[in-house]
Amino acid sequence: MSHFSQIKTQIRNLDSLKDALTELGVDWKPGPREVRGYRGQTHPAEVSIEQENGYDIGFRWNGKEYELVADLQYWQQNLSVDGFLRQVTQRYAYQTVVKETARVGFQVSEQQKNKDGSIRLVVQRWSA
Repeated sequence: MSHFSQIKTQIRNLDSLKDALTELGVDWKPGPREVRGYRGQTHPAEVSIEQENGYDIGFRWNGKEYELVADLQYWQQNLSVDGFLRQVTQRYAYQTVVKETARVGFQVSEQQKNKDGSIRLVVQRWSA
């Protein structure tokens, strides 16, 4: 029986996920790689995060989105699983918005981090 848990996310763009993890200071490795779990079990992932205890965290494409894959019994991060996913999801959303707006000719003109942790972005596009 597998000890791995798969947690659904709304993350669909691998590059934005990687940029979000980098921005958060997470040391990640590109895949495909096997994330390590209980008693030598492994699970394939497109992104892996090695932990000091020898049990990894990964993000795996399930056909719709990148889900977090880990043996939660051996979670060894500064944040809870929910807190970690909240941070990753927020930075992922930020990266996605900035990339997509730039792709269609907009640029960020104002950025404000609010007390509640949310981010307010103002984008603009100059036309001739």
